[in-house]
Amino acid sequence: MNSGQHLSATTPDLYDRSGKRYPLNDPRWRGEDGGPLAVSALPGLRPEQIDTTERSLWRYHAVLPVETARRVSLGEGCTPMIPVDWAGHRVHFKLEWFNPTSSFKDRGVSVMMSHLVAHGADRVLEDSSGNGGSAVAAYAAAADVHAKIIVPAATSESKILQARAYGAEVELVGGTRDEVSDEAIRQSERIPYASHNWHPMFLQGTKTVAYEMWETLGFTAPDNVVLVAGAGSNVIGCDLAFGELLGAGQIDRRPRLFVGQPEHWATIADTLNGVDPAGRGERVPTIAEGASIARPVRLLEAVEAIRRSGGSAYAVPEAEIHAAVRALSARGLYAEPTSSVAAAALDHFLATGDIAPGETTVVVLTGAGLKSAEKMAAVFAGPTN
Repeated sequence: MNSGQHLSATTPDLYDRSGKRYPLNDPRWRGEDGGPLAVSALPGLRPEQIDTTERSLWRYHAVLPVETARRVSLGEGCTPMIPVDWAGHRVHFKLEWFNPTSSFKDRGVSVMMSHLVAHGADRVLEDSSGNGGSAVAAYAAAADVHAKIIVPAATSESKILQARAYGAEVELVGGTRDEVSDEAIRQSERIPYASHNWHPMFLQGTKTVAYEMWETLGFTAPDNVVLVAGAGSNVIGCDLAFGELLGAGQIDRRPRLFVGQPEHWATIADTLNGVDPAGRGERVPTIAEGASIARPVRLLEAVEAIRRSGGSAYAVPEAEIHAAVRALSARGLYAEPTSSVAAAALDHFLATGDIAPGETTVVVLTGAGLKSAEKMAAVFAGPTN
């Protein structure tokens, strides 16, 4: 943190689900209970605390519990939020592919890598289905840190190429996204683990997307935020930021969080809705590769965030993901299939009436179609009408 910067009456620390607390500089990546860690509650931001000289997420450094003097930044954040007519509704789309590596993961990785470098890290291990690995590789290169990225063998070639271009060591592992994570955890005994799914500082970076919504909307909260979820980091990040703003008296209510997940990988949605995932049958591959996570590390936190907001979640059929990719592209928005799950969820919640006309709704599009060239080709290989 900056000299003289005080985030709370006490120094922030880490805690696990059991309530056990650890110093903020503890190198552990999970609690003694085996669960994920979180940063203790921080105060929300006031408009006058925004550093308007910064055109990046670091304009909100007053609510980031890291040493900003040693930050690792490539200019992430401050992404466009554009109004679009969608099925007769005026909706704002937050275009996260304007981040340096073309996905929202840059937000969390910038803050996470800044924290790790400030505490002496010179090499890191990450597991990813693509975008997270690309981001870790890029920010490791910027910080002169060696990165090893473990990815599913079926990951889009363009994402693997991007990580290798940054100089990362890439290991391909057969099996599901969760099996790749298991392999990374085994290797973490030898290499410091900088998992974007596990590290609490990643969430501190993702929360800045909500601060940007608040600032862009004239320091008010939207009525609804629509998100795709794999591990749920954007869901939890929005919950963190809007909770901080509510606690600081800067907003008078939380936006409702509406979440979409691929149908056969909808663990968060199924848990929230009381559905037994086993009833869907065998998990099958989805074109939304970035959201194909069967066992989200922070499942409990993601479900509670949606409940706390008064929102909902939807298991999106594959055909609706394809349709959403096409609908976005027809409006000039070339979003990768994973990102397009949010647009499919928007269609669903508009149809059910959960999102009403006249409400302020923000849809977060997490990554560019250029990141998944093969998947985009599959969508547009068939008839387009």
